Amino acid sequence: MLELSHHSITEYRLPSTGELVPLLQIAPSKTDTERLLLVSPELTDVLSAMVNRLRAPNGAIPLVASYDIRERVWNPPMPLLFQRSIGSENRPFTPTAIRKLLINALAATGLTDAGGDPLMFSPHDFRRIFVTDAIMSGLPPHIAQVICGHKSIDTTMGYKAVYPAEAIEAHRAFIARRRTTRPSEEYRTPTDQEWDSFLAHFEKRKVSVGTCARAFGSPCVHEHACVRCSLLRPDPAQRPRLEEIRDNLKARIIEAKREGWLGEVEGLQVSLTGAKDKIAQIDTALQRPTGAVALGMPAFTSLAGRTTSTSPQS
Repeated sequence: MLELSHHSITEYRLPSTGELVPLLQIAPSKTDTERLLLVSPELTDVLSAMVNRLRAPNGAIPLVASYDIRERVWNPPMPLLFQRSIGSENRPFTPTAIRKLLINALAATGLTDAGGDPLMFSPHDFRRIFVTDAIMSGLPPHIAQVICGHKSIDTTMGYKAVYPAEAIEAHRAFIARRRTTRPSEEYRTPTDQEWDSFLAHFEKRKVSVGTCARAFGSPCVHEHACVRCSLLRPDPAQRPRLEEIRDNLKARIIEAKREGWLGEVEGLQVSLTGAKDKIAQIDTALQRPTGAVALGMPAFTSLAGRTTSTSPQS
């Protein structure tokens, strides 16, 4: 995490629609592999706030040199996202500094463990918490393995001390049964046609009132009744359309009750609740601070003999 820099933020532009998909490039870690992670809108807001906070008056992000405690070498100056101003210079956050911040934050909460002792966390605990929450929420462990950069699924399963082992074993048995019933050809490098099909999924996410966030290869469980779906990310520009849908549903409910179509009332109520929820999501999003800036793509420039990292939008 401490090695993330402005250069870690990248993007992929869909060739047909031009839509930008934000990505986070994780530099080779302990497994000497590189990972490219899809960035959620919430994480994009956080990264944007960090970049905005670090920018100098000239729009540049200061370059700082960090010490790699494992390789025992100084890394070249980079626009690290985790840096702070100390005196007249910027310095990178160190693992020790992060631990002290965690200790102070936990002490301020007054939280204790089951034995009554002060609650203690290490940075790695959050990695375990993330995997625990993701898997318990339905994320397959082998996908969590890819996200975490583990070479072996057994390493990911080693987090079983945090959550029930039976949940792990049940899913492993499911994966084993699934693989025995599917041809081995499916576990290979995708063809160009398969890759084009994957990209087409992103192109079909756009709907009249926003963007559908369902997973690739999964069907629409609501038969395209988008206002009912929790995976719909409503577009603030479509608020008038949602208000029109809401008012229309209210009128249809009144009509159904008047005509005695009680079998239709329940379904209309579900749709009405969904429409109200989508409008509330838009209102919540519009109330967020608008100080976030475009992340941009970093590039190197020279300012008075000093190299800095800037973006085209600076």
